[in-house]
Amino acid sequence: MSEVTGRSPLRIVIPRDGHWYVVVDLQGMGSKARVRSAVHVEPPPLPVVRSSAPPSLSSVRVQPPTAALADDGQTWDAFISHAGEDKADIARPLYEALCDLGVTVWFDDAELRIGDSLRRRIDQGLGRSAFGVVIFSTAFFSKGWPQYELDGIVTRTVAGEQNLLPIWHKITKDEVMAQSPSLADKVARSTSEFSVEEIADEIARRVRPDLFLGEAV
Repeated sequence: MSEVTGRSPLRIVIPRDGHWYVVVDLQGMGSKARVRSAVHVEPPPLPVVRSSAPPSLSSVRVQPPTAALADDGQTWDAFISHAGEDKADIARPLYEALCDLGVTVWFDDAELRIGDSLRRRIDQGLGRSAFGVVIFSTAFFSKGWPQYELDGIVTRTVAGEQNLLPIWHKITKDEVMAQSPSLADKVARSTSEFSVEEIADEIARRVRPDLFLGEAV
């Protein structure tokens, strides 16, 4: 009995209907011939994924960042500049007194929101306020942000775009002059001589004289 060995060179695509059969043709070798057959099923080749070429820089459209501040066009009569140490004693009471008189005031606690850019919000308030109320004190001259605000107010005052209204809080004229002679030359109101209500009333009459047109002289 002879044994014939060999491997079929054929590769057959198997239908995917779930039913298929393998038939071995003995090619006339008779019923006593021994046949050893095997079928090896290979998975189909994976499709070739062709990635598109990366876009050129000229075709990339960059969206501009959204504005950090919503420009609602709001304006204020006065901007209060102060050191944090003076907020409870004079800044907040002055803000509340001015609001009660009908004056619109830019005050940090009332305007700043979580996530705001401090510099941009301050610049917005300075640029849209007709008057700059500055509370000078020992703490004021030692702080960075109050000095930044003061620079903006003085710049706009010199340009004729704003008026500086100084308040001296627990500080003397000589101490202000030691810091800046030009600031000491401005007529100011001192909290040691005037109450918050008196200072607020005088500021309101300067900032919004229209609120007092109906008063008897």
